[in-house]
Amino acid sequence: MEPVRPISLQISNGVYRIIDANINRAKEGLRVCEEITRFILDNRNLTSEFKKMRHRTDIILKYLPRNIKLLKERESLGDVGRKIYINELKRKNYQDIFFANMQRVKESIRVLEEFTKLINKNIAIKFKRLRYDIYELEKKVAKRISPIR
Repeated sequence: MEPVRPISLQISNGVYRIIDANINRAKEGLRVCEEITRFILDNRNLTSEFKKMRHRTDIILKYLPRNIKLLKERESLGDVGRKIYINELKRKNYQDIFFANMQRVKESIRVLEEFTKLINKNIAIKFKRLRYDIYELEKKVAKRISPIR
């Protein structure tokens, strides 16, 4: 029987690229939403909540094993999914920008939740909690900017 290797050695570089891309995607989306609450809604509390979500993401990442070099695996120029899609260019107002970025954040956090299960289940649990807190934050902002949603 073959000896069991540490899980970090069993994970492909592609998994690290997935984690790296989704960390960036989530934090970028949170920043866009933070800017909307800060400069358009002029709401100190919501701005602070978005900032805390970004910082929570950073704190969770500190739980990743130190031997994981996400930046080393990044291949931005060779990324086959780098193409800009027409729908990304169709934004009518700041509400569209907000909801598109919230969707981006939620999807990215979910991906992080799933793939960090391969590394450390406790990290995945932290991402799950963060995801549900993001759902609640989105709801708070939606009440202010879009009564229809």
